[in-house]
Amino acid sequence: MLLRNTDPFRDFDRLTQQMLGSTNRPAVMPMDAWREGDRFVIEFDLPGVVKDSIDLDIERNVLTVRAERIARNGDWEALAAERPKGAFSRQLVLGDNLDLERIEAGYTDGVLRLVVPVAERAKPRKIQITGTSEDSGSPAEITA
Repeated sequence: MLLRNTDPFRDFDRLTQQMLGSTNRPAVMPMDAWREGDRFVIEFDLPGVVKDSIDLDIERNVLTVRAERIARNGDWEALAAERPKGAFSRQLVLGDNLDLERIEAGYTDGVLRLVVPVAERAKPRKIQITGTSEDSGSPAEITA
């Protein structure tokens, strides 16, 4: 009979590493998203990441954000190393009602900010009703 040595904290440690990441596999970048009128705003926290290491790609309606926090090299001894290093990646599926050709991106104070406008075809619009009087029996014509 094979007995397995059980560790009650092993599963908890595994879950913690999946959620918070480790130095070998960093956690996903924290994000906030909201709507401001006719545009959506998305912000990613990337403290300590150099702007040149950030890469934004969009294929069909999938936005991929990649960034890298590079470890320091040199003649020094680490006393604490809690901040994850390495490559980060996150993908977002954007709706068809967004104008993916006009996305704006900026990076200030460790925050990557994307502004995605709503597509013109998805904005509400008024429909003008034209036609003849009800007495003539002709159907009304609707134009947009």
